Amino acid sequence: MGTNMKATLCDRTLVNAVHSHPALRGAVIHSDRGSQYTSKTYRKSIAKYGIRQSMNSAGGRCHDNVRCESMWARMKEELIDGRHDTEKMTVEELKTRIFRYFIIYWNNRRICSSNEGLPPMVKRQRYYNSLDIAV
Repeated sequence: MGTNMKATLCDRTLVNAVHSHPALRGAVIHSDRGSQYTSKTYRKSIAKYGIRQSMNSAGGRCHDNVRCESMWARMKEELIDGRHDTEKMTVEELKTRIFRYFIIYWNNRRICSSNEGLPPMVKRQRYYNSLDIAV
């Protein structure tokens, strides 16, 4: 997480993701048409890892990325709205709350209807186990 939306932050995030999950090579990554995602820096990293980039066909079509938009909306509703005054929080406090929400709660415990009622990490592990069985 960072305090800006520059291409270097997105690039670093992509590098960290590929190092943590080497199976991401060859994946499709979806984003909006923000300058950080259309930058030479970011596109160079995508090419380096063999990742295909998917963007909405025209600006303002958030429905192309509905799952991600839904995830952010849920996080804001469940973690922030009406619970914390973000104007009084430091950047580090906000980063910590968001990190804990996604890493501890969302990934491991939150039931997601799009994942057959399973938390994302459980669904992902079942997927990877199915690949091992298929080999």
